Amino acid sequence: MGDIALRGQGRAMYAKGGRTHVTKEGKTARKGLWYNIHQKRKRGEKMKSKGAKGAPSDEAIKRSQMKSGGRTAAWQRKEGKNPKGGLNAKGRASYKAETGGTLKAPSKKVGNPRRKSFCARMTGMRKRQKPSNNTGDDRLSKSLRAWNC
Repeated sequence: MGDIALRGQGRAMYAKGGRTHVTKEGKTARKGLWYNIHQKRKRGEKMKSKGAKGAPSDEAIKRSQMKSGGRTAAWQRKEGKNPKGGLNAKGRASYKAETGGTLKAPSKKVGNPRRKSFCARMTGMRKRQKPSNNTGDDRLSKSLRAWNC
């Protein structure tokens, strides 16, 4: 079997050669779906037909084609969000890496035009919110508190 990933006790285990390999560019990368596909092609084996047992699903292929190896950017996950509202530094950095846009930290200074604009935009969103979502503990309420709106 060689370098095929085996599942055991919730973690990916590798029969031979550890968890990483060296790519054509000389970078060290984790072994995953595409590594297994290329190894199988190298050995001259035919790929399993779509839907067959053991064949990668469409979802697995899409996930492996993502830049971050199947994980969404930090700004979309809990680790990139500030518990008090908005994004933390890691979330802003991942947003910049993914989109190229620059996000600044919230400003509580009353004379700041950024704050004034944000408060005008987001306070209007509160009116559009469902009453069940307007608990004071939702992301919008936290962001408005972080900006001192």
